[in-house]
Amino acid sequence: MDQKEPHSPTDRILVERVLGGNTRAFGIIIKNTEGLVGQILFRMISNREERADIAQDIYLKVFQKLSSFRFQSKLSTWIARIAYNTCVNQLEKNKTLATANYYEIPIENDGDNQANRPEFADPGDLEENLMGAEFSGLLQLEIERLPAIYKLLVTLYHHQELSYSEIAQIVALPEGTAKSYLFRARKMLREQLQAIYNKGL
Repeated sequence: MDQKEPHSPTDRILVERVLGGNTRAFGIIIKNTEGLVGQILFRMISNREERADIAQDIYLKVFQKLSSFRFQSKLSTWIARIAYNTCVNQLEKNKTLATANYYEIPIENDGDNQANRPEFADPGDLEENLMGAEFSGLLQLEIERLPAIYKLLVTLYHHQELSYSEIAQIVALPEGTAKSYLFRARKMLREQLQAIYNKGL
């Protein structure tokens, strides 16, 4: 992410056009961000029908608040933050256990302080033995088993290819904490997949 120009020039053009009454420009904003918003909704809201209503609510808020966007981040990051907050508010409204446990993170022994490292070694031989569609499907199942916040961070980082800074802005966590959580999430996935592979030996 370019620190000198955190937003795309296209962002500014689109925002100015929307604020000037160009509804087609807002359609472009939706098209450019619906994949990211959809991933957040999918990871946070289990009810499929509810997701559609929440998506409409998210973009209504974006439209209403667009004049307050100050280009201090990418427009997509700002919209993702609105999506995340809207989902959290919906979970609280539903009074689900998901809200109370959203930031509940398993206590792990990080004696070598590995949790502060943004990366860890590739699974290597493990992935070679769980190849193709079978591995991909298994990986998705294991991601679903992660704690909620881990699951979302993995999706934002690996599926949406967002930077640590962008992810931290979206979920309102310090960047170092986001890195630590991502490391732990990948570590859990590796251990879960290794256990499955070992059972098959």
